[in-house]
This record gives sequence, C-alpha cells and structure tokens, in this order.
Amino acid sequence: MTESLPPEDPRDAVIREQAARLEAQDALVREQAGQIAELSSLVAELREQLDAARRAASRNSGNSSMPPGSDDLPGRRPPAGRSGAAERAEKKRNRGKQPGAPGAAMRWRKADKVLSHFPEGACACGLDLAGAADLGVVRSYQQEDVPEPRRAVRYQHDLHQARCACGRVHVAPRPAGVPDAPLSVGPRLSAMAVYLAVFQHVPVERAQLLIADLTGGVLSAGFVHSCLRKAAGLARDPVRLIRALIAAAPVAGFDETTLRSGAAGKKKYVHGAFTELYSAFHLGTRSIETMKQAGILPFFTGIAVSDRYKGYRSQTWENLTGRQACAAHILRDLQDCAETYPGAGWPEQAQRALRGLIGAWHAAHEQGLPAIPAGDREPPELEFRRAVTVGLAAVPRAPGPKNTVKQKPGRELLEFCRDHRDDVLRFTAGTTVWPTNDRRARRPPRQDPAENLRPPHQRRRHPGPPRHPRLHRHRQETRPRRLRSPVPAHARQSLAATSPATLPVKPGPEPSHQSHSAQRGECLPCVVA
Repeated sequence: MTESLPPEDPRDAVIREQAARLEAQDALVREQAGQIAELSSLVAELREQLDAARRAASRNSGNSSMPPGSDDLPGRRPPAGRSGAAERAEKKRNRGKQPGAPGAAMRWRKADKVLSHFPEGACACGLDLAGAADLGVVRSYQQEDVPEPRRAVRYQHDLHQARCACGRVHVAPRPAGVPDAPLSVGPRLSAMAVYLAVFQHVPVERAQLLIADLTGGVLSAGFVHSCLRKAAGLARDPVRLIRALIAAAPVAGFDETTLRSGAAGKKKYVHGAFTELYSAFHLGTRSIETMKQAGILPFFTGIAVSDRYKGYRSQTWENLTGRQACAAHILRDLQDCAETYPGAGWPEQAQRALRGLIGAWHAAHEQGLPAIPAGDREPPELEFRRAVTVGLAAVPRAPGPKNTVKQKPGRELLEFCRDHRDDVLRFTAGTTVWPTNDRRARRPPRQDPAENLRPPHQRRRHPGPPRHPRLHRHRQETRPRRLRSPVPAHARQSLAATSPATLPVKPGPEPSHQSHSAQRGECLPCVVA
C-alpha cells in the first residue's frame, strides 16, 4: 500500500514566484548598475570637455598669449576693463578728433602749382569777358591732390658704338638698373611691387591689380616674388649686422608667434629677438634647430628675457649669462588662475606683488638708480613668494610622470616660480635687466635714429617715460597746443613799425609748465615782426 503525498501548500507557489521576481530584479539592478557606471564615466568625460570648451572660450589677450585683435571675435569675451570694438562703437562720442588721437590738419602753405581762373562767357552788356581787364585775385583756394596717373612708359635703351679717330671702336655700356635681357621691368615698378607686398602687406594678386590700374604696367606673380627675393638679398648684409648687434647686447628679449604661411591651413612660427634699438625675425618651426638658424641665441652671451617655453631654457644655450622670465606672460597666466579659481586669493596677491615690483623697477630706472631700493623691493618680493607657496598648497600636483600627466591650470606656473625664483625676479636686482621681453624703451627723439626717417609732421613730440605698452596705460601723444600771443591784437600794428632794438624788455612771469620743445631743448628764438 503506497503512501499518498501531502497536498501542496498554496504558499509554495507564491514563494517560487517571489524568488523568480527577486532574481529578475537582481539582474535588472546589476544591469542598471553597469549603465549607471557607464553614464557616470560619460558624464565625467563630458564635464571635462565642457570645462575645456569654457576655458578655451574664455581665452583672451588678458589671460593668455592670444593677440588683442582676437578679443573681438564672435563668442570671445574681452579682458576685464577692456571693451571690444563693437562696444566702443556703440558709445556716443563727439564729432571730430578724439582725445588722444593723432591729429592731421591741413595748413596754408606755398602752392606747388598755381592755376589761374578768369571769368568766361558774355557780360550783361553783350561784350565778351575774354577782353575784360584783369583786376587781380579776389579769392584763393588750395586743394591737396595727386597728379593725374601716368601710364607706364616703355624705354628702349639702344647701345651705340663709335669709332675713334685712332681706329678703335667703343660700345656704350649698359645703363645701371637695366639687366642683360631683351625685356625687363624697370626699378621703379619693381620697388613699387616690393613696397606694396612687404611694407603695406598687400597680397601679390592685389598688388598686381593695383600697379596695373595706376600705371598700366603688367607684372606677373612670379616677377613680384622674384622682386621680394632680390630685395631680401640686398638687405642680407644689414640683417646680419642687426643680428650681430643683438647678439652682442647685454640684454635682449626673445619671443615667438604663429603665422599663416604656405598652403591653406599651414602655419609657421616667427621667432623674434629685440633690443631697445634693433629687432630681428626668422621664420621656421618651433624648434631649437630654427632658433639656431636664426643666428642669435647660439652667440648670445647676455641675459635672455623670454617666456616659459622650454626651448629658451635648453642646455644648448650654454653661453647665456642668465635668464629673465617675461613678467607680462606671468601676469597673464596669473589672470588665468584668478578666473579658473574665483574663490582663491593667491592669484590676485601674486599679481599685485609682481605689478608693484614692475612699477618700482620703472621708477628706479627713470631715476637712474642701479637697482630697486631694498625698502621698495623686499615687501612685494615676500608677498609674491607667499602667494606662490599658498598656490602650491591649493593646487596639488596630479600623480604620474611629469611629461605625460596633464596638470591643473596654474600648477606648472607655480612650480616654475618656485624652482626658478631667481629667473622670475632677476630684474629686481638691477635696472639693466628688463622685466618683460618687449623692453623697447621710448627714447627722446634726438636719441631715436628712426626719427630722422620720419617726415617732420610725424615725429614724436613728447617721448614720455619708458613703459611697457601692455603693462602700463598712458595717454597717447597729442599735438602741443599753440601758445596765445600775450600782445593784444590792436597793439601788434604799432609794434610792427617799431624797431626791435627800441622795444622795452620786461621779464614775464615764470611759466607753470614747459612746452614740449623746451623739454627737448629745442626752443626756437622768438622773432618780432
């Protein structure tokens, strides 16, 4: 007799159903956990890309090495305190010459050519005005204009031969500037092509059209390029001399920037070397080999003022006496840190201290002191070092190899200021070392050789103190005011008839200011008419 199984408990089915449901939920939770981890990784990656995009969009001439002309590009925000061109255009301004703008006014002078105009036609009485008596000039008008453009003239140089009485035959020499070719372009058209392409930065094709419209001369693009090569060859010796003078200078500034060159989308680097009198440029790549080809750093034995690019700190330049990090680049990098870490106080403190040292350097330089006084130098130096120390603690270094792991913004700058403190503040020990790599001081006109090449109306009136254009804002030069004559108008006629020797001389009051001519020692003698 078999035993019968007990009947199944209804709760067993519920338990099996719940177990299956729990197993499905566990699988769903595991799947969702994987999706959450994947999405979290994606969010972190997108957040890094967004931060990088925001950082790239916030770049301007105040917190990076971008040129000021890029501050007005769409989507760019100009540096704090500087308005863009669109904002400046919206501001209402008075008509005419703006304050600080260089003036350009026409003045009455002796005419190069006088054109006489006489009445024409018939008088009301019926007589022809061609026979009327000339009573003189009633009114004159002067107009500045250029002569009517002349078409290019084709000169044919025929070299004749002649026989002397002794029987010898002589042939005329080829004139200077005429190449040994049946057809050629003259030196004036060649000079115009070089002037437009080099000095005025006119593209070659537009230079061809401009020359054709003004002169009628037809030049090919290849000819324009050959003119550029010929002009470069003529300037080879002066360029070598300039490079030698820069290499022999005790202090020189070095910098590099990108330039579109070659095919579309191709860029090269323009390397520049500067002193207060000379500038030299070389086009190539951003490499030590290009720096060697420039021909200055391999022979330079002074103090090099440059940015923090590693090429300038290579052991290749073993002849350098020392290095000075450009304070303008450091200030821009600190401004980047101030915008990246808005709640931190160390970037502003470092900027304030560095600007104070730069101002003290300019004050000492203008006074002819050999170095910044200790009382003006030590407090901002201590403030700068403390700001760097606080910044190093606030921005920790990311672990990993130094050359492969990307660090947070400002970390490499702070490490540079800590490890190369002498190179950052070398200018504080002597006024012969520049704080920036663009130290082309504004010299008085008599000491500036470029003044002799400028027309008189374009020469600088008042040189002002030597200051860095990016670090110090100063009022632009203005034309000196014309002093009003102290002699009343009604007395000038009687004074004109009086001999200058009989005029009473009465010393006037000492002026409260000196004119621009007096400051330069170029006061002109007063002539009494």
